[in-house]
Amino acid sequence: MWGILRQRAVDGGLSLRRTRSALISARSYAAGGSKEMTVRDALNSAIDEEMSADPKVFVMGEEVGQYQGAYKITKGLLEKYGPERVYDTPITEAGFTGIGVGAAYAGLKPVVEFMTFNFSMQAIDHIINSAAKSNYMSAGQINVPIVFRGPNGAAAGVGAQHSQCYAAWYASVPGLKVLAPYSAEDARGLLKAAIRDPDPVVFLENELLYGESFPISEEALDSSFCLPIGKAKIEREGKDVTIVTFSKMVGFALKASEKLAEEGISAEVINLRSIRPLDRATINASVRKTSRLVTVEEGFPQHGVCAEICASVVEESFSYLDAPVERIAGADVPMPYAANLERLALPQVEDIVRAAKRACYRSK
Repeated sequence: MWGILRQRAVDGGLSLRRTRSALISARSYAAGGSKEMTVRDALNSAIDEEMSADPKVFVMGEEVGQYQGAYKITKGLLEKYGPERVYDTPITEAGFTGIGVGAAYAGLKPVVEFMTFNFSMQAIDHIINSAAKSNYMSAGQINVPIVFRGPNGAAAGVGAQHSQCYAAWYASVPGLKVLAPYSAEDARGLLKAAIRDPDPVVFLENELLYGESFPISEEALDSSFCLPIGKAKIEREGKDVTIVTFSKMVGFALKASEKLAEEGISAEVINLRSIRPLDRATINASVRKTSRLVTVEEGFPQHGVCAEICASVVEESFSYLDAPVERIAGADVPMPYAANLERLALPQVEDIVRAAKRACYRSK
């Protein structure tokens, strides 16, 4: 079957140049010539281009084909590549994730979609014990080039069992790479990097960002565009306090930095992009410049991503700190269903502003 799959993919695939031309001509841009793209379209175009470029890449998951994805990330792929490369699976994460890992063992490059990463718990044995550990346990003889992707963290009003952030869970596992995009450029460049990577990658998206539009450069629209795994991005430069975060919270941090600027506080905002590997060098360089650190994440505070960041800064840059580190995280409770309680359980812009002001000794 896989031999047929490869041959049909080669016969039916568009060239990179044709794919890029079609992609660019199909997009609509904001007035004034500035180019914008939604995160949804960025993810879709990244998968499309990688499937076109490499016949070993295929997509599988619940409703990825006929329904074109629960969030329309795989829109148009079934029609373009056919059912042998876009697999609609039964509702059994343990089953189709195991099949995906096995396909990766055989040299294919599966992109496995979870309708939400909360459901990945059904498949966590395959992700950790089969995908993450096989390269080490085989002394490098087995590569597992697979991507596990889907929405992660809180959405809106979906309760405790559909709102958890798994960044810290998967980032604690040797053998996995864990990425969390914020903007359309992040989504496009990081997903391409994940699909091309020879190791298993957990790709944590955010449901509430899918419909958001972001400016995107000509470089990022090129089919060869790829962002480096393990490198953070300084979204806004500053000199008074460093704010480190990822995914949807980057937008909150940028809004907080604008409010802080009105009060004369210059905040540097770092978008992690990569949770594992973690760009400790960029974080510590920024803290050594500003002498203050605020970390922000939606996940639980105990054993979180930001706890690791704080530990890194204390270990490597303690003598540069002029104030205690400030850690903003989700409440240490299962996510409430009620909208008012849900808001209280998640970090808000005002929480980041207050933390930064405390770190700068400017709180009232």
